[in-house]
Amino acid sequence: MLEVKNLVAGYGTIPVLRDVSLTAKAGEILLIGGENGAGKSTLMRAIAGFNKPDSGEILLDGKAIGGVAPEKVAQSGLRLVLDGHRVFPELSVFDNLRMGAAARRGDRAGFNNAVEEIYSVFPILKEKQKLYARDLSGGQQQMLALGQAFIAQPKVLLCDEPSMGLAQALLPPILAFLRRWAQTGTAVVIVEQHLAVTAPYADRAMIIERGQVKFSCLASELDEKLNAPAVAAE
Repeated sequence: MLEVKNLVAGYGTIPVLRDVSLTAKAGEILLIGGENGAGKSTLMRAIAGFNKPDSGEILLDGKAIGGVAPEKVAQSGLRLVLDGHRVFPELSVFDNLRMGAAARRGDRAGFNNAVEEIYSVFPILKEKQKLYARDLSGGQQQMLALGQAFIAQPKVLLCDEPSMGLAQALLPPILAFLRRWAQTGTAVVIVEQHLAVTAPYADRAMIIERGQVKFSCLASELDEKLNAPAVAAE
C-alpha cells in the first residue's frame, strides 16, 4: 500500500504541493484529476523520488521512501510511467520489454509469461517486436511503456497522463488493461485529464487544485461532485 501524509514539495524554493495526503491500496485504482499546473505531475515525481519533499511522509508498505533516490524507490516496488511515452528509442520493442525484467532477477519463466500477456493485450507490440521503439506511433509507445512497467511487476504503479499525445479512442483499452492489472493486487494511481473516460475504470478519485486536495470521493461519485454547486463555489 502507498501512503502519502501531509506532503509539501516543489522545485527549489518554489512551493507546488501543500499538505497533500492520499492512500492507494493493493488491488485498487486511484484517479487523480485537476487543471494543468495544479501539481499532479509534481506529486507523482515526488512520490517516485525525482523531487525531494520539503516535509511530510511517503510510505510504501509502511516503509518510508520520501526523499529516497528514484532507483531505490523502483527497487522497493514502485514504478512511475511518465507522460510522453518514455521508452528507449534505439532499442527494439522486445529489448524495451527486457529492460523491465531487471527487477525480476533471473525469473526467466515469469518474464516469458509476462511478455506473452503483454502481447495478448497489445498484439501490435508482438507484430512490431523487432522494430526500434522510435518507429512506433505515440499510442504504441505508450503501450510499450506500460508493458515495460508490467514486466517489472511493481507493488505500486504511478501512471502520469496515459492519454498524452494519444487519440482518445486508444485510452479505453489502456485503462481496461490497468483495471485488470490492479485486480492482480497492484495499487495503481492514474493522473489523467479525461476524467469522464477514466472514472469508470477507477475505484476512488481525488481532485487537486492549486497544490492542495480539493476533495476525494468514490470514482462513481466524481461527476456528481464536480458538478455540485457547493463544490463549484469553493
